[in-house]
Amino acid sequence: MSNFARSPVTAVLGPTNTGKTHLAVERMCAHSSGIMGFPLRLLAREIYDRVVAIKGADSVGLITGEEKILPANARWLLCTAESMPLDREAAFLALDEAQLGADPERGHVFTDRLLRARGREETMLLGSDALRPMLKALVPDAEIIGRPRFSTLSYAGAKKLSRLPRRSAIVAFSAEEVYAVAETLRRLRGGTAVVMGALSPRTRNAQVQMFQSGEVDYLVATDAIGMGLNLDVTHVAFAGLHKFDGRRRRRLTVAEMAQIAGRAGRHQRDGTFGALHEEGPDAFTPEEVMAIEGHHIPRLDHLFWRDGAPDLSSLDTLIAGLEARPEPGVMRAAPQAIDLAVLKRLADEDWVRQRARGKGAVNRLWAACGLPDFRKLGVDPHARFVGRIFSHLTEGSGHIPHPWFAGEIAKLDNVQGDVEMIAARIAAIRSWAYIAHRDGWLADPMHWAERTRAIEEKLSDALHDRLTQRFVDRRTSALLRQIGSGAADLPVEIGAEGEVMVDTHQLGTLNGFRFTVAADARASDKRMLLAAAEKRLGKELARRADALAQAKDEEFALDTGEEARLLWQGVPFARLKAGLALTRPRILLDRALDSLEAADRATVEARAQRWVESELSRHCTALTRLDAIARDPQASPALRAVAAALGDHGGLTPRDPLADSVAALSPEERRRLRKAGITIGVLDIFDPRLMKPAATRWRHLLFRLRGDPVRALPPEGATVLDRGTGGASPAMGFRAIGGQAVRMDLIERISKAAHDARQGRKPFAPDPALAVSIGLKPETLDRLMARLGFRATSPHEGTPRWIWRGRPAPRREKPAAPRPENAFAALADLDLRNG
Repeated sequence: MSNFARSPVTAVLGPTNTGKTHLAVERMCAHSSGIMGFPLRLLAREIYDRVVAIKGADSVGLITGEEKILPANARWLLCTAESMPLDREAAFLALDEAQLGADPERGHVFTDRLLRARGREETMLLGSDALRPMLKALVPDAEIIGRPRFSTLSYAGAKKLSRLPRRSAIVAFSAEEVYAVAETLRRLRGGTAVVMGALSPRTRNAQVQMFQSGEVDYLVATDAIGMGLNLDVTHVAFAGLHKFDGRRRRRLTVAEMAQIAGRAGRHQRDGTFGALHEEGPDAFTPEEVMAIEGHHIPRLDHLFWRDGAPDLSSLDTLIAGLEARPEPGVMRAAPQAIDLAVLKRLADEDWVRQRARGKGAVNRLWAACGLPDFRKLGVDPHARFVGRIFSHLTEGSGHIPHPWFAGEIAKLDNVQGDVEMIAARIAAIRSWAYIAHRDGWLADPMHWAERTRAIEEKLSDALHDRLTQRFVDRRTSALLRQIGSGAADLPVEIGAEGEVMVDTHQLGTLNGFRFTVAADARASDKRMLLAAAEKRLGKELARRADALAQAKDEEFALDTGEEARLLWQGVPFARLKAGLALTRPRILLDRALDSLEAADRATVEARAQRWVESELSRHCTALTRLDAIARDPQASPALRAVAAALGDHGGLTPRDPLADSVAALSPEERRRLRKAGITIGVLDIFDPRLMKPAATRWRHLLFRLRGDPVRALPPEGATVLDRGTGGASPAMGFRAIGGQAVRMDLIERISKAAHDARQGRKPFAPDPALAVSIGLKPETLDRLMARLGFRATSPHEGTPRWIWRGRPAPRREKPAAPRPENAFAALADLDLRNG
């Protein structure tokens, strides 16, 4: 596809759950033809099914190592990255998970596609934002588009298997660990689905369907789920943070952690991640948590490269080409992959060198070495297998003998045995399926491709049955089916204290809208009784929603903890999130209310919104009035600028940055601000009511929701704090003066007292009583007087006397100083320089 290298290249980068793949599919379907490359056979198959639903089976093809569906009129192809047909022209081309160019094992394939594969009209590269510097270096003309995650991904801490929430995926990094976790979940929770990269698409889809349909609430998987597979997962739990990468056991990188954790949440629904271990080597560090939550993934500084079109004129030139090093820059020579290791091992055989003469024979040997080691045999056993394949391809008719091929696959046509035995047979049949799909390797390839596919499907169905038998409690499933048909007839009662009873069995307690299962409920009965209770709680939850909507303001409260929860009668039912403006936070209802009808949810949300607006109007009146002024089209630009800046800073801000706007205010506009409660002080502009405890708590919470770097709340009633202590910030109404931080309204009071005491420009000594009562140190008072526009006449001889020198000029930032990233950083910067 290098002929189309001048086609526009667009790179869509971002974390998981951003819809990058969906966007690429839409773009491809808008073109007359297209090719998309994926990192996994499972993902290629999933997108193939999606495109078939849009374009029809006759127009869509699937090409992977072990599977080829290629109708004569196929115009849209879904492939694994290794199987992308580079000699086929297409209007559109996309490469998914392009950051895998940094993977030591397969990275050279993705780097080659990134450099060489192009569509005639449009090329799209999808991947993590970590790829950005590599694209700028290797594809400088690419247009880079950032895609933010649709929903929030947050750390939920460490939870034991027995305490994991429903719709959780537990990720392990070996088949043995996957099976161990799945067995534990079967005993604790009734069952789980299992997904591993080695599963066939048929087995994987059957297992996922159990999870998606709710037959099981848990899924145990390898890190294969991190590569774009779409699952309805709300929480991802890491069984460990170390994996064997084929060479050594190592800790996952932050990028790998983020890729897997990002599977939690769908579209705009938030997700969480955590671990099974709170301490030890398999626990997250605070730095890793911050990086994953904030999508701060380290940028890549290199990609692995290997010549994608080596010289095939001889065996030695082929090996030399594959071992060639890239030019100095961001690309590094790829570590020796198994195909090259097998090639070099066979090159030591005299008979191989005798047969690998000429470009055609070398090409056939290299194609045979490309047979993946599905069975994970290692270099020597796999090289022997490849050698036998090459031997058959270079003797007689040049085809693999029919009797040998048929005999080998007949051995695999056996569904007896346990999970491990059937999984091993599936790995083996994948090798024969790969061979059947190679052009010219078999005399009747279509027959053997169909035969290997049928055996793989047969083994896949058997593996699904074995997995279900082993990791799903059949008795529990049968009980659930019985409940589904007759739950309405079971007596469900709700007591005065919220206890939920079914046929004399106490299932648990309904606290607010959240149902908690009784701790002493028998495991064998728990799911059956829980299902029966949930079917009968709908009316009670609707009744409680109506009661909440009619409740008085006194029944509500705000929990200003980390989650900013709204409480009704002491029970949490919603939480606050940042809205379009500081004073207009969003309401997110608790997931316990998901079972309510949409109308009931809307009623509850509207009542919560009215209560929040009422509380803000009561405690932070100035903020709501400033919001109205800032949006008033009749107000002058200067007045709107002052109101908007004040509102953005929570009603308290230094005067200096707004000096020009303040100077432009007319007397009438100043009166309007005073009527709103705003004081235009000598150093600061503020509403003193916003420094009261209740208003301070609300403002602190609103800042936190918006993500501003506010520190702790100041102590209630504090007038002066030590500089640098919690709460001593401009955002909380304190201005740093020397080694102390003084509340803004008290600075204005001191200023007024000083002006009341002076007589024109004559020297005077202010009454120290006010400063002492506030708690100002003498040196702080001296600094403050200087900032207020006074000059000391005898600073080193006893009590100084002061002379008014005129209103202090605004302190402006120096032109060369770097601009802070946000308003709070600007305040902190101004605070330090004004000290």
